[in-house]
Amino acid sequence: MTKKIPLFSLVILIIAAIDNIRNLPAAALFGSALIFFFVFSAIAFLIPTSLVAAELSATFPEQGGVYHWVRKAFGEKWAMGAIWLQWINTMVWYPTMLSFIAGTAAYLIDPSLAQNKLYLVCFILTVFWGLTFINLWGIHISALVNNICATIGTIFPMLFLIALGAIWIFKGQPLQIQVTADNIIPPLSHSTNWISLIAIMASFLGVELAGVHVADIREPQKNFPKAVFSASLFIFLSMLLGSFAIAFVLPAKEINLIAGIMQVFSNFFKVFGIEALTPVLTVLIVVGSIGGMINWLISPARGLLHAAEFGFLPPFFTRKNKAGVAKNILLGQAVVVSLVCLIFLLVPSVNAFYWFLTALSTELYMIMYVLMFCSAVKLHYKYVDRPKIFKIPGGGVGMWITTLLGLIGCTATIIVSFFPPDNVDIGSPLRYIWMICLGNIVTISPIFLFYYYRKRSPVYRGS
Repeated sequence: MTKKIPLFSLVILIIAAIDNIRNLPAAALFGSALIFFFVFSAIAFLIPTSLVAAELSATFPEQGGVYHWVRKAFGEKWAMGAIWLQWINTMVWYPTMLSFIAGTAAYLIDPSLAQNKLYLVCFILTVFWGLTFINLWGIHISALVNNICATIGTIFPMLFLIALGAIWIFKGQPLQIQVTADNIIPPLSHSTNWISLIAIMASFLGVELAGVHVADIREPQKNFPKAVFSASLFIFLSMLLGSFAIAFVLPAKEINLIAGIMQVFSNFFKVFGIEALTPVLTVLIVVGSIGGMINWLISPARGLLHAAEFGFLPPFFTRKNKAGVAKNILLGQAVVVSLVCLIFLLVPSVNAFYWFLTALSTELYMIMYVLMFCSAVKLHYKYVDRPKIFKIPGGGVGMWITTLLGLIGCTATIIVSFFPPDNVDIGSPLRYIWMICLGNIVTISPIFLFYYYRKRSPVYRGS
């Protein structure tokens, strides 16, 4: 009999997969409006995504993942589009994660390096290619090791940050923002206020991965919702309170999106006279963050491998080395990430580079989630008699409410991704819109080349 995952372990798995300390500075830019947008994001995205992924995983336990769900609902072409969006989003996301790690590591040498483009590019490429070669050798990190890394690099520093923020307030230190009943809900008619959604939604991306564990826990109908809501509550509170800790200490105009975490920790340590902890915390965050990336490096490559095996990519990309790793896909994605780093040359500041990639990455992922929510509705009615060990409460009505909330959240995020924030030097608004449009064209258009290739392939022609 297969050993079941305890409820507590599942909660930790979900938290480790989603919670990320690197998103706190971007969310902190928006001050008191954070409360409204965090609540909106939880209701319109975090909870719907978790519940939909859980039902889909339970309905098709033999073939999990977005590719297979969309394929069963709408066919192989739409499935290829979904898995490509998931993969290319990750390629755009890597530089933001690695630049955060680079900015944090700079505090071991010289904090000013966090604004040095040459240092950031060299760090990003060195770490990413290093992780790529590690995976090529077939070195696999267990789930336990990944959870330990995530705990070291995210959960502990985040709780420490929140505790220091609470001490800062209780000691009567000056606050950079004031939270009152009048400013908790921002003027919703101003598009710039909605830009907060990008940073906050980016904090919740990947929550659908939790659904793969639904068949491995005891009493999933009872325990999976508990795990989802417990993990969601922790993620919600840790992100909200951690963002406020930064917003209280640093003026918005001084928040660095890459090094903001270490900025605020340095301020805390200086005021409290514990500056000796700076290098210790820096090492914890760097090691934990790099360790947590290893699993993300191979997962999208495996998804693209499925598409290659279905004939959408040349056989060249299906080749594996002696360790059973899709080496050509791994090397190909390393090249893509290297090219993405050249965006540094097109933006006026490091903050602008970071925000642009965060917005583009989030938008691409949201389009994939739209496909996932639509697939969930169709599969709910297409496989009526298929046994499920987990169902969204409320039957058809519950499914419609859940997916509509998710679609509202996705649509709102896609729309606001075209608006640049006022407190980030991204250039003119028109230039930013053109950059986002060009980014979408460059990242999405290869899908049509894959369709064309499969249509022309002798093996799949006419299928």
